[in-house]
Amino acid sequence: MAWNEPGGNKPRDPWGGGGGGGDQRPPDLDEALKNLKDRINNLFGGKSGGGGGGKKPSGGFPGGLLAVVLIILAVGYVLMGFYVVDQSQRAVVLRFGEFNRMVDPGLNWRAPIIEQSMKVDVGQNRSYELSEEMLTEDTNIVAVTLEVQYKVLDPQAYLLRVGAPEAILEHATSSALRHVVGSSTMDGVLKDRREDIRLEVRERLQDYLDRYNTGLVINQVVLDKTAAPEAVRDAFDDVAKAKEDEDRFKKEAEAYYNSVIPQARGQGARVEAEADAYKARVVAEAQGDAARFNDMVTEYRKAPEVTRQRLYLQTVSEVLSNSSKVLADIPNGDSLMYLPLDQMLKGRAGKSSGQSGDAGKAGGNLDPSSAGADDGGGSRQAPRSLYQSNRTEIR
Repeated sequence: MAWNEPGGNKPRDPWGGGGGGGDQRPPDLDEALKNLKDRINNLFGGKSGGGGGGKKPSGGFPGGLLAVVLIILAVGYVLMGFYVVDQSQRAVVLRFGEFNRMVDPGLNWRAPIIEQSMKVDVGQNRSYELSEEMLTEDTNIVAVTLEVQYKVLDPQAYLLRVGAPEAILEHATSSALRHVVGSSTMDGVLKDRREDIRLEVRERLQDYLDRYNTGLVINQVVLDKTAAPEAVRDAFDDVAKAKEDEDRFKKEAEAYYNSVIPQARGQGARVEAEADAYKARVVAEAQGDAARFNDMVTEYRKAPEVTRQRLYLQTVSEVLSNSSKVLADIPNGDSLMYLPLDQMLKGRAGKSSGQSGDAGKAGGNLDPSSAGADDGGGSRQAPRSLYQSNRTEIR
């Protein structure tokens, strides 16, 4: 029979505490659970059943506390969903592992457990450097160092379309560079086509990344270094220096050509101009001499004797003006005479060119009496300064 059934002589403690120690049994499990429930109800403000008549206590978990707990859980769930996206970032939200939306910078919310957000820095400038030795079109080996600067353009493609975008970038860069270098000669890679190679590699690499749908965009491709292999670098450096010297000599020769040819052409033009001027002067002088001779013939026909005398005096004057000898009439008894010979000799050269013109002008106005006196027999006497017997020669 149970411990709490009527008819027993001694009361029994359900926890084994009271009565004698002879007939002790383990407590009833149902009663222990009921007592535990009463204690929990008392702890949360519930009421336990009163004693008497073996009635079971009544009570339960209050509904108001349950609502509070649910509200607290809901608020915590909502707060857990807030997250911040930086200005240089974009976020991709997945719902049950599938793409749902793209999130812009700022404060955003996602449903925890149901949704997941992944951030990508789209403002960061990233770089990748490649150094390889490769074969050129003319079967030479060159060492090329290339730097690729890129950014994330499409976060969705970058995160979800491919598994390793950077690895694809590395392989695509190597493939594009080998294709372009393999289509160029060694001289073109080392010196002549560096800029063209850089542009071709950038264009081909961007095409590869777009076809693989990596979400990456190439900002710049920098061809840092192109050189021959280490084992033969000295020989190639000598060849490169020789070619640079050749180019320098060619440029110097072209500069010399550009400076000498115009100068020679200018001198030729000047000589031609001087020749034309000389031709015009000679022709003009000849025409003037011819016109003067014609005029002289006319005058001679009018007065032959006077014209003959004038021509004689003019000729003698020209001959004496070009001579280094000085003829002077010295009066009788005056044997000392000072002449500035040095000044006279210097002045002869300047006056000789103008004497012929002056004599020509004065020839038409010659006074017949000035050339000499008529001796009555129709002939004239020469001036005394030319035929006087007592003349003295001074050297």
